[in-house]
Amino acid sequence: MSRLILLRHGQSVWNQENRFTGFVDVPLSERGRKEAHDAGLALKGEHIDVVFVSALKRAQETADIALAAIGKDTDLPRVVDAALNERNYGDLQGLNKDEVRKQYGVEQVHIWRRSFDVVPPGGESLKQTCERVIPYYRASVLPRLKNGENVLIVAHGNSLRGLLMELEKLNETQVVDVEIPTGVPISFEIDQNGNAHNKVIMNPQEVI
Repeated sequence: MSRLILLRHGQSVWNQENRFTGFVDVPLSERGRKEAHDAGLALKGEHIDVVFVSALKRAQETADIALAAIGKDTDLPRVVDAALNERNYGDLQGLNKDEVRKQYGVEQVHIWRRSFDVVPPGGESLKQTCERVIPYYRASVLPRLKNGENVLIVAHGNSLRGLLMELEKLNETQVVDVEIPTGVPISFEIDQNGNAHNKVIMNPQEVI
């Protein structure tokens, strides 16, 4: 079987400031850089053939730091694609989440963040995010896994939710409740039919 490893980027400066980030291209915070380094330590010894990463710098920076910690050659093939970008939060991007709750109400913000098909103002729903992530995975990533390659994907909370929906056969209710911590690799074994087995959460604190 091939191995697929999913990694959510380390904490970004807007994660730290409790802002909606989405498509805005913000860098990692100091804590985020440490999380990326620790994720790399957790991945030491893993054979990786190719890295897929979103077009946003916080994911690319995480990949750079994690691979350096692993000690991987900088020539390791990397595919960058906006299909793996975070969910677009539209008009909410850049706004403090607590301030948005005060303006629109806790319930409305919860609906925007945790509903499957409700679209925040000017943004996209989780359903729409899944509709770009899952076809990209099937067309671009899965063939390489079926070919025996081990793949690392560095992306974002909501784009990775879409991948977990596909891998774990989650329904619309289950996927919205999935929590993906920053900087913690999640690995699966993928068989020749593309089915995922043996999920392992590779907690960096357990290997350092």
